[in-house]
Formats: sequence, structure tokens, C-alpha cells
Amino acid sequence: MATSGTYVYCLIAADRRPAIRRRFTRLAGMGPVRLLDVGRGLWLVVADAPLDRYGEDTINRKLSDLDWVSRAAVVHEAVVESFIDQRAVLPMKLFTIFTSDERALDQVRGDRRRVDAMVKRVANHIEWGVRVTLVRPGAKAAKSVGLRRPSPTKAARTGMAYLSRKKAQRDAAVELAEHARETVAELYDRLAARSRLARRRMASELPAQSGPLLLDGAFLVPRSRATAFRALVTREARRLGRDGYQLTVSGPWPPYTFVKD
Repeated sequence: MATSGTYVYCLIAADRRPAIRRRFTRLAGMGPVRLLDVGRGLWLVVADAPLDRYGEDTINRKLSDLDWVSRAAVVHEAVVESFIDQRAVLPMKLFTIFTSDERALDQVRGDRRRVDAMVKRVANHIEWGVRVTLVRPGAKAAKSVGLRRPSPTKAARTGMAYLSRKKAQRDAAVELAEHARETVAELYDRLAARSRLARRRMASELPAQSGPLLLDGAFLVPRSRATAFRALVTREARRLGRDGYQLTVSGPWPPYTFVKD
């Protein structure tokens, strides 16, 4: 019975055998990073994984330990991202483990048509993430849609004035929300026009800390346009900042979002 499995970090497309240029932090018991030649310009990045620590039953029991999962994710992503300069990198899901090198190779070779299609999709591209939040209290954002805070008067103490003030606040909130939707939709379209592919993730997937999350987008950008794309995002961040929005950018990353079926 096998005591060790083959942990797969990613699949690489390259014109020649990639070099492993650094030593990585390992998960407990895991072997060093190494390469498996799939053939025709593809390599799997793998490591030996003891099945008493990384077997299916053991992993399922530990998935509720968020600290353990987070540490594993950091190690996994560090290995994947070290190959970002290769022609294409197809990241594997965390804890992708086969019973042997041969089973891992057979899986990729048997799925070669789909793998080649994914390589073609992301070759010579990198991923950028862009998030937009509405900073509150949004004095600048309110100004951008022509809203004014009602001034207190003697009449404010009357029931009619109270209801009128509450209605004005609701109307202002609706107008501000509509303006925010239009703002992020226009931003997304501008960034998507500079990308090969673009995807919006649900705001609930990655809750924001600084305010309501209006946009969480991923953009697949050709390497040759990376500098121009980053400059565009910087300009948009300055422009939106004047109206009470906060734009943050992350990357470049391997195409995590765009290798999903």
C-alpha cells in the first residue's frame, strides 16, 4: 500500500523545462518541489505528500481548522506564483493529490484537449484584481450627486418636518446608490476594454472592511499591456477618490479566476 501521494501545485506551459529558482517553505512532512514532464511543453509542479498526513480522510477532518487551511494556502500560492513568468500557469486547487506520479500524468494526458484550450486562453496573460468600496461617511460622494444635508430649523421639531427630513434622507440614499452603480459599471467597462477577459465576483464573496463593496473584478491582461493597465487603474483610483470611493488593485497574479470552467 502506498504511503506517499503526489501533491500537484500547478501545470506549466513553457518552451523549455522551467527552473525551480528558490527553496520553498514546506507543509509538515511534504517533500521538495519538483517537476514532472507531461510532454509537448507541459510540466506538472509537484511534491511528495505523506498520506497519513494528507490523505482524503485526514484533510476532510482538518478543513474546519481555518489556521491550518490558511497556512497551506499560503504555501501553495507561493509555489504557484513563483512560476508566473512562464508562458502559462494553470493553478490547481488546494489539496490536489494523486496516489502516484503516474496517476497525475495520466489525468493531464487524458484531458489534454481541455488543458490545451485553457493554456491557449491564458498564455502570456496575467490577472489583476480591482475592488471598489464606498467610503462612509460619504461627504464627497454625496456632493458628487448634488445632495445636501438638511439644516436644522425650528420646524425640524414638528412631525411634518421630521417626516420630510427622513424622506429626504431616503431619497438621497437611493440617488447615491444609483450613482454608485453607474460609476462602477462604467469603470468595469473601461477596464474590461483593456483586458482579454473580465469577470465580476459577487460582493458577498470577499467582504470589504472600509465600506460597502461595490465592485470585485478580475481582469486577464496581456503581459504586453500590463504597464498601461496599471497606469489606467491608478488614474481611475485618483478620480474616484475625489468622489468618496476607494479603489484598490492587487496583482499581478497567475490566472486563478480564468482557469475555472
